[in-house]
Order: sequence, then C-alpha cells, then structure tokens
Amino acid sequence: MDKHTLRQIIKERKKKFSADELIMQSMDITIQLEKHRLYQTADTILLYHSMPDEVNTHGLIAALHKQGRRVLLPRIKNEEELELVRYSGKLSLRMSERYGILEPDGEPFTEYESIDLAIIPGMAFALNGKRLGRGRGYYDRLLAKIPTTYKLGLCFPFQILDAIPSDDHDVPMDEVFV
Repeated sequence: MDKHTLRQIIKERKKKFSADELIMQSMDITIQLEKHRLYQTADTILLYHSMPDEVNTHGLIAALHKQGRRVLLPRIKNEEELELVRYSGKLSLRMSERYGILEPDGEPFTEYESIDLAIIPGMAFALNGKRLGRGRGYYDRLLAKIPTTYKLGLCFPFQILDAIPSDDHDVPMDEVFV
C-alpha cells in the first residue's frame, strides 16, 4: 500500500476511539515510557506537544521539567523545517499560521548535539523502525540534523503496521514504543 492509503487507514482507526479513551491509552503508554532506561537517564529530551489524536505528552513535559531536565519542543519555522524551543516551565502556545495548530512559543534552541533522546510522533510505525508521518517531511528533515541521537517513536497500539513504505529521505526510529 502507498503512504496516502496507510494514512487514511490510521485516521479511520483513530476515529474509533473517543478523546477520553485516547487519554486513558496515553496514560498507560507514558507510565511504561517513564520506566525506559534512556528516558530515565537522558538530560536533554526532544519531545512533542501532542495534538488530540497523538499519545498525550503534556504530563511528560511537565514532569521532565520538574526533574530539572531540558525539554525541547518543535514548532514549524517555515514551509520546510521545524525549529526547537526549550520548555521553560510554563507552556506558552501560539497558533500556527500555516496549519492552525497550537505550537510552543519561545526562543529557538540550536545545540542539536546535546540532545540525548528524541521522542517522535507519527501516523504509523512498523516495529522495524520505519515511520509514517503526516506527509510533509518536517520530522525527517529535523531528525537528519541529529543523526546520533536515539530516536524513539511513540504511538498507540493501533498505529503499528506490519510494513511501511519508505523513501531515501525517511529517517527510521531506533525503537518504537507502544
């Protein structure tokens, strides 16, 4: 199957769950993630401020910051790339002009080599690490800038597929966490 068809399949799967059901699934997933060795030891973590159809990361962001760790959140910089913003303890969000989604506000962060762990969302993942994004390539371009950082895909169980087609520019995950 092509990427477009797979995205449609996952969108249909997501519609089968209420917002409350996704929050409950998110809690189970994030409780397990907090036990992950790299999650426990990383000083600088690239995370994402979740949208309603993604594994909810809002509690993780606050908890990591409270532990004194550096939390980085992406936002759309322009038509081609994401930029990172350091979470300061109070999440200030702004509406993206391009996509109408809430994004973190703050000063850009560029010390890419200091990122220990990148926790990445996706539309779907295969257990071999292949990731299907939303189709714009933002994360692939960002992840290409941090080639040595451990990349952990985070998703709901219904987002796991047996196989995902990939292109040369698609950056695989080192691990997929469900």
